[in-house]
Amino acid sequence: QVQLVESGGGLVQAGGSLRLSCTAPGRILSSYGMAWFRQAPGKEREFVAAMSWTGLTSDYANSVKGRFTISRDNAKNTVLLQMNSLKPEDTAVYYCAAASAATRSLTSADDMRYWGKGTLVTVSS
Repeated sequence: QVQLVESGGGLVQAGGSLRLSCTAPGRILSSYGMAWFRQAPGKEREFVAAMSWTGLTSDYANSVKGRFTISRDNAKNTVLLQMNSLKPEDTAVYYCAAASAATRSLTSADDMRYWGKGTLVTVSS
């Protein structure tokens, strides 16, 4: 079992930035494909960004391309999501998710094996 812990959420004005972190105490995240998903009130969980276990490939939802960046800090066993130019429609609970290195697709929630409990991001207009 992999326990994922997110942090970094909060309240920010539109146009501002936040950086989310995901770590897994006792586990080596570099062995897993990692992704961020989000769920806004009354909506389904949706894909935001993903990075392969090698760190060589990443993928983004069209709605966040050019504004969000996913990265790994293997020395700190952490996966980061840098969010810039935030919009009110980015308001959601953000979840960190992990999948085995063999998982090809990291953009579907069904393909992710482990989940954090989420961190709330609120963007005010």
